[in-house]
Amino acid sequence: MSIIEVRDLERRYARRDVHALRGVSFDVEAGQRFGIVGESGSGKSTLVRLLAALDQPTAGTVSFQGRRIDHLPERKLGFLRSELQIVFQDPMGSLDPRMRVADIISEPLGRRNPKLVDELLAAVGLPADAAGRYPHQFSGGQRQRISIARALAPHPSVLIADEPVSALDVSVRGQILDLLASLVDQFALTLIFVSHDLGVVRHVCDRVAVMRRGEIVELGDVAQVYDAPQHEYTRELLAAAPNLRAELARLSGGEDG
Repeated sequence: MSIIEVRDLERRYARRDVHALRGVSFDVEAGQRFGIVGESGSGKSTLVRLLAALDQPTAGTVSFQGRRIDHLPERKLGFLRSELQIVFQDPMGSLDPRMRVADIISEPLGRRNPKLVDELLAAVGLPADAAGRYPHQFSGGQRQRISIARALAPHPSVLIADEPVSALDVSVRGQILDLLASLVDQFALTLIFVSHDLGVVRHVCDRVAVMRRGEIVELGDVAQVYDAPQHEYTRELLAAAPNLRAELARLSGGEDG
């Protein structure tokens, strides 16, 4: 069953004369690990905003669990705000430096829940005493673990990971990718994983959409797209993608993620 349905999605920004999305259509099945990949300017960020109802399309529709969300007012989006959560690229930018970790994780709930905080810290591989500390006291990989714990707090059904490892050291990237994959299984999540790097997407996803200039130029199962790419742009991305597994095998130690 499709948890997200996107049909003929368009997004134009008239003031900037930008056509960010052009006729984008796809489904995301419940429990799927769906990758969205493309270079800067391909429309990935615009698409994420529309999937999360943080922006409205110029044309087309977005449905979540069978319910259209593309033009709902914010007061009617409460169900989506708990069911769909986002982990962003820069954890330092998305975590309030003035808040302790326990309050950051509890913030989506609107109340302090020490038991849940402890459970989520354990789930993302951080010690319980992290709850009383501030974001600047952690490494980049650890801060991203805090961001993931915060996203999991309201028990979402869909997690959007928007370039979640691109700012991290390569040795930490693999740890965070493995953590995400494990949490998707543990919490029965649907994952939408956004990246410019096909190598990273292959490590995590089972289906992938390749975007270029606001359009999906290739869509299919990961094995199909990677082993027999049909579009020249996909072949170019694959040729440019680093071999993540080879990098991780070469590196050892590094930052504590």
